[in-house]
Amino acid sequence: MLLRGVNFDRVFTSPRQRARRTAELTGHADAIIEPDLAEWDYGDYDGQRMDEIHAHRPAWDIYTDGCPGGESPAQITARADRLIARWSALEGRVAAFSHGHFGRVLGVRWIGLPLGMARHFAINTASYSILDRDPGRDHRPRIVQWNMTAVGAA
Repeated sequence: MLLRGVNFDRVFTSPRQRARRTAELTGHADAIIEPDLAEWDYGDYDGQRMDEIHAHRPAWDIYTDGCPGGESPAQITARADRLIARWSALEGRVAAFSHGHFGRVLGVRWIGLPLGMARHFAINTASYSILDRDPGRDHRPRIVQWNMTAVGAA
């Protein structure tokens, strides 16, 4: 599998349409649908803007409070950790198409940070990040690039 000159041994995508479509647009229509890559389940807050939520819960923070009727911080952390454990057993390069909040969670959990640190990691639409293991330092997880976007993309 190829993404702008980089070969991937496996490509995964969230089951949500926008992630699957992005995978298709990058030449990965055959990406494996991975339910654990889905966006945070916003439950009762699905479709609401931040200002609407804060109108009735001014101090609400997704990383500490989760979403009523959706996923809790413990559930999203467990989902990311489960995915990392499965992928750690894979050989070669892996590409994943996912979403903003879940991508932040995956990034901080990859390097062993607590969930709340995810609020400090911005992710833009159509950006990519590179997570790997440092072969020179006991294969410890690291973030090589974060929130990269194509310059001059149409």
